[in-house]
Amino acid sequence: MSEAVILEHASQSDTDFLIYTGNFCGYCRALKNLLNRNKLSYTEFNFDEHAGMRKAVIQATGHRTVPVVFDIRENQAMFIGGFDETNRYLRKRS
Repeated sequence: MSEAVILEHASQSDTDFLIYTGNFCGYCRALKNLLNRNKLSYTEFNFDEHAGMRKAVIQATGHRTVPVVFDIRENQAMFIGGFDETNRYLRKRS
């Protein structure tokens, strides 16, 4: 079921990335700035505003910190990781 939540969010988004964030998260703010600088759109779900969603995303990815980032440009949800992994991922693809 946990992967189903992510796949549903990805299928309902018409953006480049799907991100899960938290309040008061410096890496989440840095991620959004990074995506904006690269002119990449994103759909954001904040764990602090969606009770129970964190557990489902952790079960699906094993990633326990925020942000949690998926590239959804290829009509599939490809898990990237957090801010550092996304920064490296975007450098490789540019």
